[in-house]
Amino acid sequence: MTGSPDLDRQSFGILPDGGDVEIVSLRARGIEARVITYGATLQALLVPDRQGQVDDVVLGHDDLQGYVETRSFYGATIGRYANRIAGGTFSIDNERFHVPANDGANALHGGPDGFDRQVWGIAETGGGEAPFVRLTRVSPDGECGFPGRLETSVTYRLRDDGLELAFEARTDRSTVVNLTNHSFFNLGGTRHLASILDHELSIEADHYLPVAVGAIPEGGPAAVEGTAFDFRSAHVIGERIRAPEEQIRRGRGYDHNWCLRGLSGGEPRLAATVRHAGSGRVMELLTDQPGVQFYSGNFLDGTSVGKNGLTHRMGDALCLEPQLYPDTPNRPDFPSARLDPGETYRHRSVFRFTHA
Repeated sequence: MTGSPDLDRQSFGILPDGGDVEIVSLRARGIEARVITYGATLQALLVPDRQGQVDDVVLGHDDLQGYVETRSFYGATIGRYANRIAGGTFSIDNERFHVPANDGANALHGGPDGFDRQVWGIAETGGGEAPFVRLTRVSPDGECGFPGRLETSVTYRLRDDGLELAFEARTDRSTVVNLTNHSFFNLGGTRHLASILDHELSIEADHYLPVAVGAIPEGGPAAVEGTAFDFRSAHVIGERIRAPEEQIRRGRGYDHNWCLRGLSGGEPRLAATVRHAGSGRVMELLTDQPGVQFYSGNFLDGTSVGKNGLTHRMGDALCLEPQLYPDTPNRPDFPSARLDPGETYRHRSVFRFTHA
């Protein structure tokens, strides 16, 4: 174990194969982020409310066994391709590739053995005013059907106003890449878990992607105006989650990609804002990605037991996953997921916290 006031590193548990999983805790200005090497996962994020009371605002497990036994994606780094690929197949330069289907007929979050199921290495840590940990992993050519040897890193860094995540990847063969973090947020805190349907949400997007059965986009972006998907001004999440709309029915609530305004690839810009009146916590997502997947926890069914022995039920958390659009490898009209040798994939997002 190594430690300091702003950073410490220790064992989180031992895998069935004998491998050690570590946890790194970062602390700055009243916020604490805990990251485990299994799945390069955000295991906890402790944030003060308007009264200065600190609580964990992300779902997860108290021990390693929970992450290994149940694949819930809590806080994990998702890759090689976040979200869905239709039929688990795609082509690059007329060569066809196949990713094992693990979501009906489709491949979801990298297939059955995605980055969230792998142990990452700790490449670097740093303390001080902006403590950080950088984790790395090499995905071999052909892993889960994806071409190219992919060298990947994700850096978690506490900054003045919240938590910054920076992803990078390089390949030796043309491939597709779409990395994100899959944290499940509840701004009321996870000590006494309550529904997020009372959270207020706004999304900086005029369009979203309607989906077919199976959650693959059908057609192109559709205007949010006049639908339950219009979060251009803030709405309480539960206000329209049972609206009599086909897209709500297909997602069992919200589980769709919003097409963010502004150019992607530059400085992170505001993508979404979440407010919880009870605690006063406010979370803003800033990202350089073209899309964000808003998921309202529709498939949490009480079978997963999380921190403090609490079961997770429908609507107990929400996800805001900054990323490329779903099924982009099969959609030349969507922002490209292609990465070629000599190029660097980059993704930077910030979860910024205040209180009101």
